[in-house]
Amino acid sequence: MNRLVVAVVLAAVAVASAALARRRQAAEAPTQPTSGWVAPAQLDRADFTRPDAPWLVALFTSATCDSCRSTVDKARVLDSHDVAVEVVDAVAGKPVHARYRIEAVPIVCIADHAGVVVRSFIGPVTATDLWAAVAEARDPDTNLPQSCHEHHE
Repeated sequence: MNRLVVAVVLAAVAVASAALARRRQAAEAPTQPTSGWVAPAQLDRADFTRPDAPWLVALFTSATCDSCRSTVDKARVLDSHDVAVEVVDAVAGKPVHARYRIEAVPIVCIADHAGVVVRSFIGPVTATDLWAAVAEARDPDTNLPQSCHEHHE
């Protein structure tokens, strides 16, 4: 009888040890999403002012975002007859942010006359990269520095 009790106790200890080892080997769940932030691929030009402009630079921003202010300053220079620059604030433009599922700011989208986003930036962008991206969108034969092709899309 003592042997049976010892065998049962040893078996229980072995099962518990195996379960504990398995639990320690399991990968822990990530604490944050790996990449849930995406820029829209298509914009309805009717959602923005000047839908007749050949090009749209849409900036999804927030008044509380420092890098957004910097991005807006860089983009406003692009506003012209052919390029409409529109800032869509997270509070004032909440329906537009919701429609395009904007979850992070700043996001910059460069869209053609049909609303197709030809280039986008998530996060801060340099003036050089932003201005070059608009130039290349307007004229694909533009000879851009390699750095303008390497990131942010």
